[in-house]
Amino acid sequence: MNRRLAMMSVLLAAALAACTADTPGPGPATTGAEPACDRTLDAAFGAWARSGFSGSVAISTGGRFECLAGYGSANDATGTRNTPDTVFSIGSVTKAVTAATVFGLVDDGKLTLDDRAGRLLPELAGPVRAATVRQLLLHTSGLTGSHGEDYRPLSRDAAVAALGRLRLAFPPGTGHAYSNGGYTLLALIIEKLSGRSYRDYTASRILSRPGGRVAGGFWNGTPAAAGPRAVGYLDGGGTGQRGDFGGPHWALDGNGGLAMTARQLASWTHALFTGAVVSGGSVAAIGRPGFDLGDGRSETPGWVALAAKVHGMPVLMTAGGGGDVGHNVVVAWLPERQRAVVVTSNRPGMTAEKLLGAIGPALFAGDPVPVPGTSAGAVDGAGIVGTYRLGTGGSFEVTARDGRMEISAHGADGVAALLPPRGVPPGDVRRHAERVSALLAGRTGEGRTERGLIESEFGPITAVTPAGTILADGELRSYVTVTTGGRSVLGWYAVDANGGVQGAELPTGAPALSFVRSGDHYRPDDPTGGGPEVTVAFAGDRMTVTGPAGGTTARRAG
Repeated sequence: MNRRLAMMSVLLAAALAACTADTPGPGPATTGAEPACDRTLDAAFGAWARSGFSGSVAISTGGRFECLAGYGSANDATGTRNTPDTVFSIGSVTKAVTAATVFGLVDDGKLTLDDRAGRLLPELAGPVRAATVRQLLLHTSGLTGSHGEDYRPLSRDAAVAALGRLRLAFPPGTGHAYSNGGYTLLALIIEKLSGRSYRDYTASRILSRPGGRVAGGFWNGTPAAAGPRAVGYLDGGGTGQRGDFGGPHWALDGNGGLAMTARQLASWTHALFTGAVVSGGSVAAIGRPGFDLGDGRSETPGWVALAAKVHGMPVLMTAGGGGDVGHNVVVAWLPERQRAVVVTSNRPGMTAEKLLGAIGPALFAGDPVPVPGTSAGAVDGAGIVGTYRLGTGGSFEVTARDGRMEISAHGADGVAALLPPRGVPPGDVRRHAERVSALLAGRTGEGRTERGLIESEFGPITAVTPAGTILADGELRSYVTVTTGGRSVLGWYAVDANGGVQGAELPTGAPALSFVRSGDHYRPDDPTGGGPEVTVAFAGDRMTVTGPAGGTTARRAG
């Protein structure tokens, strides 16, 4: 599923403070004669690239680029490097474009923000008919659940029907629930009122730039984003969707289907907020806080507004990633400085979000930019590789390769010991797992649909067993073992507070961490320091995992 990433506002504000128009230094890949990043920041990005960051950076002020650079590999098979002109799927950043397209129709007098979805799209059924355009834009419509799977064909009529079947978590306008389906509904309304396909109208009306250029296009289908594409690399080592899904694409249209280069996305962001895409009144409406999310954050149409009290200046932010492509994109706009920043990545170990998490606080404070530390020592797997079982039923699988040790966790007890969700209250972890269990028990319409999809592929479900909850890419993911006849399949689900599916992968591999030696024990190979707070030690046939809740010991099997 396509989703918006959870982010800390201070990280992006800090990153912006470090980008200047000083003499550029060597190192990053650029195209043409544009400047690279400031030498100090370039050196830090280079160090992080050597620790796993792979992506591109584009930063402009007043429409003038002062930082354009690419790092790492866009395609391992061909040896192609990332540049500012490498195309990335922008995921949920698509919602910012869809919101702008809606405001283009407002400017043309074809709708108002208080028009109800059912009036604009008469064929729509169900409770969402009562939601207004404004509520859909702000995720306050109450719509919850998924209207389709990203890479399963979904026609326009099927999407309308699926949206009509979704329940509302609350009466429209009385709460907040992030909804991909709400933005697909907006895309359907755009298509209805414009008299053209959502895709063609968006490309020609909203992505169009001076000189006949178009700022990107779609990752799958047409009009396609032109240019060399980054391959997304997934957690399990495979590659993500390449953009050859034939569609129809209504599971993603409106909420997550677009693709751009870092350069294009930064240019488009500047154009949007300086009135070159929609009217000045619409620009003001897009940037105006609409629903208070707490902690100085507010939902706006397609963006999240961060109040000046959060970090000293107002910022609008949006991000996208996850799903089946393997890309992560972060965008911000600082209205007081007319500054746009875009960071992209195509590897899971060091996403754009993780990178900013590591260097942002120091940059914000004006301290030297931190670089990743070096590993204390390579791992010799002799004598420790194998399976270790817990007395409570779970287990750990220890492997070693290229000087790194990887440990995978099996069972809820093993996952809880090895990958405790950092900074998440235990009650939140428990409630998330309970919502996933309720979903797969078929207690809701979406749950019954999900069970049907699983059974159509694997056979009748005979049992669903919780298998632990982790924090990954800013979201809780609860693992389950689904038993279908004589076969067991491991998967994970991320759900919102109302039990609506935000992301899922089934089948999937067991959750795992890489470790390096640190004295007489092993620590996670995580240069950002933002992962689980655990250490591992071996003694004879015993393996001890020590975390915030204490130590857990497992014994080698066999």
